[in-house]
Amino acid sequence: MTSADYRIESNQPIIGRFWPASGSQSYAVSDHALAISIAAKSFTSPASEIRVVHVPTGEVLFRKPPRAARVEGLDEA
Repeated sequence: MTSADYRIESNQPIIGRFWPASGSQSYAVSDHALAISIAAKSFTSPASEIRVVHVPTGEVLFRKPPRAARVEGLDEA
């Protein structure tokens, strides 16, 4: 696998404690679990979906809906 096998992306700038490229809309990651972990702990402003994409196939492996679209009471983050 190459260093760009997974991409964390959004239509809005991504922000978060573990987000290594502050204010960017995408970031390439080599590890599947790391990509999903970073995406799950990140958010956007204004609210927008965050996705993890397997670059070679284009398959979306993980989707984090915008905060407003989540069911109230189920979101612990």
